Amino acid sequence: MANHFRRYLPMVAVLTLVCFVASCKTTSSPARQVDDAGIKTSVKAKMAADVRLSTLTNIEVNSTNGVVTLSGQVENESDRSLAVKVARSVEGVVKVNNELQIKH
Repeated sequence: MANHFRRYLPMVAVLTLVCFVASCKTTSSPARQVDDAGIKTSVKAKMAADVRLSTLTNIEVNSTNGVVTLSGQVENESDRSLAVKVARSVEGVVKVNNELQIKH
C-alpha cells in the first residue's frame, strides 16, 4: 500500500502545482491590475468628496480593464446620474456600467 502511495505522490504533486499555477493566471497584465486598483480608489475618493454622493454608502465600485461598474442603491435618478458622471471624470476610465438601483 505504501509503495503505491509513493509511486503516485510525485504525479499528484505535479498536478496540484499545475492547477495552482493555472488558477493564478489572470486576463489582465500586472500594470492593468494596478491601474484598476487606482481607478477604483480614485472613483471612491471623488464620490466621497462630493457633498451629495458622500452620504451614499450603498455604492459599490469595481474596475476591470478600465471599465468601472457601479452597483448598489441611490435615492433618486439625480444621484444615479451624478455617480456615473463622477466615475467618468476619473482618468483611466474607459467605460462606466451603471447598475445602480433607485430605492423605492
